[in-house]
Amino acid sequence: LPACKDSKLFIKDLHFDEVPVRIYCPRVPSASKRRGVVFFHGGCGMFGSIRSHERICRYIARKSDSVVVSVGYRLSPEHKYPAQTLDCLTATVCFLKTAENYGVDSDRIIVCGDSAGGTFTASICQELVNRRDIPKIRAQVLIYPFLQALNFNLPSHQKNAFVGFLSREHIVRFILKYLGKDWSMKEAVLAGSHVPENMNLKYRKWIYPDLIPEIFKLGYKPPLPTSFLPQVHEETKELFETRLSPLLAEDTVVCCLPDTCIITCEHDVLRDDGLLYKKRLEDNNVKVTWYHMQEGFH
Repeated sequence: LPACKDSKLFIKDLHFDEVPVRIYCPRVPSASKRRGVVFFHGGCGMFGSIRSHERICRYIARKSDSVVVSVGYRLSPEHKYPAQTLDCLTATVCFLKTAENYGVDSDRIIVCGDSAGGTFTASICQELVNRRDIPKIRAQVLIYPFLQALNFNLPSHQKNAFVGFLSREHIVRFILKYLGKDWSMKEAVLAGSHVPENMNLKYRKWIYPDLIPEIFKLGYKPPLPTSFLPQVHEETKELFETRLSPLLAEDTVVCCLPDTCIITCEHDVLRDDGLLYKKRLEDNNVKVTWYHMQEGFH
């Protein structure tokens, strides 16, 4: 659908290297170049659109006096993973290179996304840390992001397992559907049978219930041990790629990431993904602003 008219914004639909985008620019003239925001909508990589997140993008553009670029990446399963991340990457790089054409200071561009959009945000910031041919991303904003597919038995998964809209079971169903995998592996992935012991040992320094602050672990009960299933591991290897699980990135990458804002919600199975990434970033001396919505839902 075309954009509705807005008395405070110029709104235009374009393509950045064949990726559809919608640009929201404040109508009031600016004495200097504006900030830029690249926005990736949520929806598990399968739902949502530029139109579904129209209100939030308008709001950001108006309230922050910024030029917002909303990215209409291709959706799974019609377009197989990682087409979604690649589209977001393409649009981001294109905007970083051409920002001045839209009255934007190329040194003041942030990337932002909610849920799966937060996954794309974290992944793209990691992929661009070593690029020298484009301006650096100034900051990233992660709104209740999905950041790892290693452990679905963290305190927030347990506490919010049956919370409406996004249950623990729904997460794994959506991920398997997003990757084009058989849903019959859902129970094995939920139990952690897709992860070999050596991988659990390697990543427990970053993904482990003991790393979650005690205030968020009330009532938590460690899960029972489970058997490793090699066939499930082989079928789901994409779950351990940093494009899907940015929490698994090495410290050499994490330490180079831009300033970060993380928003988490108490009644959200993904809450602990945000908490663990916050800790990782802080441990690597990345400046983090954290906002926790005590009564918030995914």
